[in-house]
Amino acid sequence: MSTTATWDTQGNWAMKDNNRGLSEAGLRRMREVLARHMESGRIPGLVALVGRGEDTHVETMGTLHAGGGAPMRRDTIFRLASLSKPITAAAVMLLVEECRLRLDDPVDEWLPELADRQVLRSIDSPLEDTVPALRPITVRDLLTFTFGFGAVLAAPDTYPIQVAMRELGLDGSAPEAGPDEWLGRLGRLPLMHQPGTLWQYHTGSDVLGVLVQRVAGQSFEAFLRERLFGPLGMKDSGFHVPAEKIDRLPASYAHDPQTGGLVVWDEAAGGKYSSPPVFERGGDGLVSTVDDYHAFYRMLLNKGTHHGERILSRAAVELMTTDHLTPEQKVEKDAFGDHFGRHGGYGFGMAVRTHRRDLASVGQFGWDGGLGTTAYADPAEGLTGILFTQAAMDSLDTPRLHKDFWTTAYQAIAD
Repeated sequence: MSTTATWDTQGNWAMKDNNRGLSEAGLRRMREVLARHMESGRIPGLVALVGRGEDTHVETMGTLHAGGGAPMRRDTIFRLASLSKPITAAAVMLLVEECRLRLDDPVDEWLPELADRQVLRSIDSPLEDTVPALRPITVRDLLTFTFGFGAVLAAPDTYPIQVAMRELGLDGSAPEAGPDEWLGRLGRLPLMHQPGTLWQYHTGSDVLGVLVQRVAGQSFEAFLRERLFGPLGMKDSGFHVPAEKIDRLPASYAHDPQTGGLVVWDEAAGGKYSSPPVFERGGDGLVSTVDDYHAFYRMLLNKGTHHGERILSRAAVELMTTDHLTPEQKVEKDAFGDHFGRHGGYGFGMAVRTHRRDLASVGQFGWDGGLGTTAYADPAEGLTGILFTQAAMDSLDTPRLHKDFWTTAYQAIAD
């Protein structure tokens, strides 16, 4: 039997024996490494969770707001940013399993705004220089981010399509539009690439949120609460933080490009996430806690079950966590190596490891969020790891914190 240890919410060791858990020495090293990052002053606070078998270890450090005040707690609520994407993909798979959607069917019936597409002749073409799409957009295209439209990985306004996105408020720079209005604006623009040819980040998940809403006949959040959050016990997850919980939401920070210091991007009370949004975005709109998100990842790690209850089929989870991209589709993704390309593959709404370049095993799946969140599960090791902070990934500080967290998570494996 291996002896492992877990810090409780008061910072005390809870000792227990496990055949396949986490080592006390490894967890102490994790705590020391995370503490060094906190001492830099570039990270106001964090909550980190590592789970293996029946052993779950949680660290809380720092404060909700820069400069002091209320401490981070295990039940602190974080803006998930792009960690919303795997949850959105799971929601779509629920509808696929019910045969209300089919992976390779065109989305035209539910999303007529995306029917009969025109496609730019090249990414730098004027908006009028288009050719017809060779085929319709499918559900699979949206899940794998290959539907022909997404974030342009170039400086702002490099191409005419970026200018048009900004003018239509599709880049987040304008007041939020509702889902139907947002999709209508998207439908006014040509695709950047032919459907199925190239991975492009983000937009597919927002489209999928609209798709779920229309197919299910209810709001996206209502569907998530009924089919995922409720069964998984994710009581603090949703698209905003209600007033009675707002004291558990940290401020969200960016880094000053000149000084590297923290600047507020979104306050807690009165901020972007303090009231229900006009558009429940599947790409980056959710909030959650480490324990809520751990329940979701444990379900995926358990091949679709949670406490003996079947949420998704084993086959659906395996499909979500399988690489679906060809080398040609990965060209743009892999060009942004450490951020998008280090995993090798991409499944439905998340990355999938196809090669070993650090301590993570082949088959590890998960993703990172631009506001400072990271979460992955490793089936080979039975390991889940989650680190939430609200210091954005716009400097070297937060990515380095994430890398060191993952190194210490793997070195804490007991066997």
